[in-house]
Amino acid sequence: MECADCTPVATFYAADDSFAVGSTVNLSDEAAHHIRVARVAVGECVALRNGLGKAAVGVLVKANRSSALVDVSDISEIPRPAPIHLLAPVADRERMLWLAEKAMELGVSSWRPVVWRRSKSVSPRGEGSTFQSKVKARMISALLQSGGGWLPDIFPEAPIDRAVAAAPLGTRVLLAKDGEPMAGVPMTAPVTIALGPEGGMEPAERDAFIGAAFLPVKLTQSTLRFETAGLAGVAIAAASLALSRQANA
Repeated sequence: MECADCTPVATFYAADDSFAVGSTVNLSDEAAHHIRVARVAVGECVALRNGLGKAAVGVLVKANRSSALVDVSDISEIPRPAPIHLLAPVADRERMLWLAEKAMELGVSSWRPVVWRRSKSVSPRGEGSTFQSKVKARMISALLQSGGGWLPDIFPEAPIDRAVAAAPLGTRVLLAKDGEPMAGVPMTAPVTIALGPEGGMEPAERDAFIGAAFLPVKLTQSTLRFETAGLAGVAIAAASLALSRQANA
């Protein structure tokens, strides 16, 4: 079937890094379910995202309860956002999922939960492989709704020392109440944002980040909930890097 200049009726996720014009993409059980829920019919035009920077348009040629096939007629590349890595606290499960979804919409490159001392007193908290799968599902949903092209790398929760060791070189900031305003900090990609737990971090935990060249920065004079602080921090970093790219263009 041809799909020349068609308007997709819906967008679906395909975990496939080999989109090519003329190829047939086999969608997952979950995508097939979404196709049924959206009432997309065989012969209709759909869009695909693979989370690795490729977008495709094609025709749905088969759909049943367990699978769906799309013949690809056109592909395009979506530029990768400037690298921003988020070290989120292991905290309340639903609020972590909300932050993961919004961080994906803003284009974070990676998501790594950090186990702080205060994380251990939270229940129900977001941790473990099942929760990691839920994070990915929420991010895929946000990817499709936002029209983005890249899924963040999703890592399991880690203790502070491992999270610090995994942070790439570049601008490193630690959201804190007593830092300098984040909006005034010059940033160079990649940017790593460390976000402490509600209730505050222990002095030794703070020292571990400061000793690894994380600069304490603040967002406002008031104390923010962790998901609000994380979202604001990512937004400021993304805006700062975008302005830097424009200035250097």
